[in-house]
Amino acid sequence: MAEKKIDILTFSLAEIKEFLVKKGEKAFRAKQIHEWLWKMPVNSFEGMTNISKDLRTLLNDNFIIQSVKVDDMQISKDKTVKVAFRLYDGALIEGVLIPSENRATACISSQVGCNLGCEFCATGKLGLLRNLSHGEIYHQVAELIKLAGEKYNLSLTNIVLMGMGEPLLNYDNVLKAMNMVSSEEGLRMSPQRITLSTVGLPRMIKKLADDKVKFNLAVSLHSANDKKRTEFIPANKRNSLDELKESLIYFNEKTGQRITFEYLLMDGINDSVKDAAEFAEYCKSFPVKINIIEYNSTGDSRFKRSSNEKFNAFVIFMKSKNLVVNVRRSRGMDIDAACGQLAGKKRE
Repeated sequence: MAEKKIDILTFSLAEIKEFLVKKGEKAFRAKQIHEWLWKMPVNSFEGMTNISKDLRTLLNDNFIIQSVKVDDMQISKDKTVKVAFRLYDGALIEGVLIPSENRATACISSQVGCNLGCEFCATGKLGLLRNLSHGEIYHQVAELIKLAGEKYNLSLTNIVLMGMGEPLLNYDNVLKAMNMVSSEEGLRMSPQRITLSTVGLPRMIKKLADDKVKFNLAVSLHSANDKKRTEFIPANKRNSLDELKESLIYFNEKTGQRITFEYLLMDGINDSVKDAAEFAEYCKSFPVKINIIEYNSTGDSRFKRSSNEKFNAFVIFMKSKNLVVNVRRSRGMDIDAACGQLAGKKRE
């Protein structure tokens, strides 16, 4: 029986070099191969044009590249691009390219599905199939960089881990991928251009602080009331707002970084002035930046976008408390832009 091929993306530069030397190849070829995998990411060994055909065959006989391939794409009137990526095992994940006048942001996934079950989220209804490898996470960025150049002649300026999955539940692979994204061996992107978005897992947020991460932290809060938040974010039952606050204070003290809160406004659920007052009070414990987001429907009739009147009143109240508030209007409203929608439809 033939041996199962190894994903070469799991090999370090030193391990590739060791493999080549054992096979009688020149050690310096390892650096060329490593650059094709990470600096100029390719999906196949045939794309490694500066190494010999014999060496490409040797690699092909022993390894696979478990990267991601574009399976489907939807382009919105506002130029937002939603991509379904097919993985080596047939699973689907999503990425989004969000262009503006002179910049482009990539939203990427960290897991195939998610097991946290947030009621308003399409991904939460898919369940969790598996974690992504660090190569699969990294190669989403590489594909969206290509897409930004091809579609809009833009460079990728920002990355948000805000797609499918809870990044802190795939901690090691996420950190390894983001370290490579910002490394000289990889895409050399500043970690200040990377944001990890979490539902708020206190123990793991403290681990981020202890590991002295350089990228930004965003918490999908959506309510500063424990009872209310637990109703649509089940993870809040095991990770209360007080525990979350303690971990965010710790993170701020350890890293000196301001916390970003994401707050999705949903009609009649978390968009009253009372909700805003509770939220403003919660923000007093550390320096914050707030993104108030327009809800993008997932087809669940319980959750609807707030009216313009309520949305504006909420924003005005928060700004009146001298808080840094950004308004994020929904993008890709005419496509399956809400997290998990496209992959969910293709899985059906």
